[in-house]
Amino acid sequence: MREILDFLNELACNNNRDWFLLNKERYTRCHRHFEAFTADWLSRLVEIEPEMAPLTPRDCIWRIYRDVRFSGDKRPYKEWFGAFPAVKGGKKSMRGGYYVHLQPGHCMFAAGIWGPTPELLKALRTEIEANYDEVEGIMAQPEWQRFFTDFDTDYMLKKVPASFDPDFVHADWLKRKSYTVSAPLTDEQVCAPDFLDLVMELSRAAKPMNDFLNYTFEEYGEFPSRCSR
Repeated sequence: MREILDFLNELACNNNRDWFLLNKERYTRCHRHFEAFTADWLSRLVEIEPEMAPLTPRDCIWRIYRDVRFSGDKRPYKEWFGAFPAVKGGKKSMRGGYYVHLQPGHCMFAAGIWGPTPELLKALRTEIEANYDEVEGIMAQPEWQRFFTDFDTDYMLKKVPASFDPDFVHADWLKRKSYTVSAPLTDEQVCAPDFLDLVMELSRAAKPMNDFLNYTFEEYGEFPSRCSR
């Protein structure tokens, strides 16, 4: 993993086509290493998520090329590597999954559902309001508390949505626009020989929450897949 972080660190300082083309062989080598890591992760994830068996690294890894057509940021390349195994579509799935993000100084593990459609978001809020005691139970588990605290607080509303109880005991949960949990990773952890073991510990700790979130799909019906990014 050290080679990947070193490459990404240099890319962040030279995010242009000329530099990338001169270092294309390095990128290809790093990408293959990350594919191999993702393949090993998938082979172990199926122990806890058997439905992921059909997934391949290509289903889970984002391309490094950025779509700059409608962005003010014209940097042509992503400055990170990311993989998102999730049932039924990998990175395109709207279901809760598991995410590894490699970026020097900003590595992390995450899980859950990010950026749901309005219909799915309303369904998730409804389930959380109706079954908050189950969510409390998941968050009380020692395995959970070893790595996580609460749902991430990115992209929150200022008020509880009008169709929900503003006096709900966990009103802040209803203000979330995504339902994810995350844990930062140091570069040293990422480069350690036991990194995959750590990622699997994180995955196992996050699985009960993913199971809770993914139950919404069975309760409310299927939701469309996410567009590839």
